[in-house]
Amino acid sequence: MAVDAFPDFLIQRKMTAIINDSTPIALLTVGQMKELFFSDRQPEPVAISNEKRLVYGLRGIRNLFNVSHATAYRYKETILKDAVSQQGRKIVVDVEKALELFNQKSGK
Repeated sequence: MAVDAFPDFLIQRKMTAIINDSTPIALLTVGQMKELFFSDRQPEPVAISNEKRLVYGLRGIRNLFNVSHATAYRYKETILKDAVSQQGRKIVVDVEKALELFNQKSGK
């Protein structure tokens, strides 16, 4: 039989099958399937945000530093004083500044 008698998907060059739109999925190897699935994917660009990351209340400080309620209150009143803004009962903490102040205080 001549090469022209075979469909495109059965012709092999250098031990690799030519894969086109008419190639049945059943004839693909696992490697070829992986190659097809991941060949079109390009890493998504990471969006760098200039927005401040904020936590709210003593709960936010507790979760950020993994400390007790009493320790979070002590941090708010001492170490993190410049990173905390409070209006009445609302407490807002700038995370980047809080971590920077905490690292300065702990000597890291």
